[in-house]
Amino acid sequence: MRVLISLFFMAVALGTVPAHAQLEPYEDFNISEPVWEVATVKVKSNATAHYLEGLKATWIRGAEVSKRLGHIEDYSIYSSITPDSGDFNLMLVTKYKSLADMGPSKAKYDAFIQGLGRQAADAGSKRALETYPELREITGSYILHEITIN
Repeated sequence: MRVLISLFFMAVALGTVPAHAQLEPYEDFNISEPVWEVATVKVKSNATAHYLEGLKATWIRGAEVSKRLGHIEDYSIYSSITPDSGDFNLMLVTKYKSLADMGPSKAKYDAFIQGLGRQAADAGSKRALETYPELREITGSYILHEITIN
């Protein structure tokens, strides 16, 4: 009986030891060089169209300039089909060629302001400060790599 109890406790102890990872990066799975910046946003009920109108004049306009300048690869907006459930109902997604492309750069900033226009940049900032807090809450910000399993 004592042997059975000892075997039982050994089995339990071995079962609680974490398994060593079997997959090796770049051998069994790949990590993308491109990165996605994802902002999750909770837009108030019945305010989505108004918020999207604002994004068209601010975030989308800026993203188009950034894309044209080659600062970003792409951008997207995703909307939940169940907008009143969960922590967010909208995702703003920006794709960068690499993590390094997200870093600060005076040259990129100057090119962006020139491409967008100082007046438009100031108007967009003013709109975001005055209008957006009434319409939404930013609930998260994430920087993601894509993982592909070989």
